[in-house]
Amino acid sequence: MIPVSLQPGDHFEAVVVGGGQAGLSVSRHLVEAGVGHVVIERDSVAHEWRDGRWDNFTLVTPNWHCRLPGYPYDGGDPDGFMTRDEVYAWVRRYADTFDAPVAEGVSVSLVEQRAGGGFVVHTSAGVITADTVTSATGGYHVPVTPAWADSIPHEIVQVHSHEYFNAAQLPDGPVLIVGSGQSGTQIAEDLLLEGRDVHLALGRAPRVARFYRGRDCMTWLADMGVYDVPVATRGLAKRESTNHYVTGRDGGRDIDLREFSLRGMTLHGRATGFDDGAFRFDESLPANLDYADSVAESIKNDIDRYIEREGIDAPVEDRYTPVWQPAEGPTAIAAGDIRSIVWSIGFRADWSWLGDLDVLDHEGHPAHAWGATAVPGFQFIGLPWMNTWGSGRFHAIARDAEHVAGLITSAVREPAAVA
Repeated sequence: MIPVSLQPGDHFEAVVVGGGQAGLSVSRHLVEAGVGHVVIERDSVAHEWRDGRWDNFTLVTPNWHCRLPGYPYDGGDPDGFMTRDEVYAWVRRYADTFDAPVAEGVSVSLVEQRAGGGFVVHTSAGVITADTVTSATGGYHVPVTPAWADSIPHEIVQVHSHEYFNAAQLPDGPVLIVGSGQSGTQIAEDLLLEGRDVHLALGRAPRVARFYRGRDCMTWLADMGVYDVPVATRGLAKRESTNHYVTGRDGGRDIDLREFSLRGMTLHGRATGFDDGAFRFDESLPANLDYADSVAESIKNDIDRYIEREGIDAPVEDRYTPVWQPAEGPTAIAAGDIRSIVWSIGFRADWSWLGDLDVLDHEGHPAHAWGATAVPGFQFIGLPWMNTWGSGRFHAIARDAEHVAGLITSAVREPAAVA
């Protein structure tokens, strides 16, 4: 990595906004193509892996999925799951395997189209210009909490999953976790293992078994080509879908919320609000549990068909049987029975720095086809389902980065042809 000190008036053929694995992957290809560029990172390279995950976080995809351009995972546990700190160190080392020109500690506040072509980029280090600009900031920017969070008594500590690191940061006593996606369910397990009294409010998130018929389910899915299926064949609405919950902790295992209930965790349906001194939850718990299990079983059905079609010799495994059934109806918890809340209902994107660029759809989502937008010279990289299911994870970053870097290279080398 080569540190860059931006100066007002600097001009680059390409500006890449975001110094995570996606931005660095594009930079690798641009270095090889000889494209003059800079990666602008508001904090430090890969800092989200260090600062935005809890202490016991692990990847949920096997380590062998981790591959960046010219940099496959080369550790001693390809079927294991790197911890937060291991992922951070791995991405940081990647930045030092080539001369990535990175300006750390610089934020971008606005990008505007420049008269005659190219862009004006407003940064905390001054205004610079560029022939092309690529967003590598991902799509998870602002932690979400519901409007009714303001009505909760101030003595109940509230943190977002992005701010949660360990059980010790929360006051003693019962914890309510709202949201059952990957973060919510894994944090719920983290607190349960610490002996905390945990309440979990479930949404309609799917789950997947960790292992089935002798292998990791995600290894089966990779062999089946599931992560390579283009989003165009599934519908663009897939870009807003929720990931399946599972964990890589302690070598990997299922997250079975029914089993968590048997171990003392209290499950609820979707959280609907706080009124009359109590948290309210709807009657969706049985349906939400059934849905999550049905998705996990449907994935096993797909694996079974693949094994049979390919003639693979794999052990036969009994199917999942629910170990607990919830009661019907809505539930409530008195405010005095909860000491802290972990909100795990996701993030919203903040694209305000894109100004008036015509790169968002009518709902404010990035409008692109495999990163390319209607604005010549502006691209996205690192978004969920950007092109395939693998786009939002390490599995397909290298492929997406090669494609987007090709768009950039064509734009700066053959601008007339691109126009």
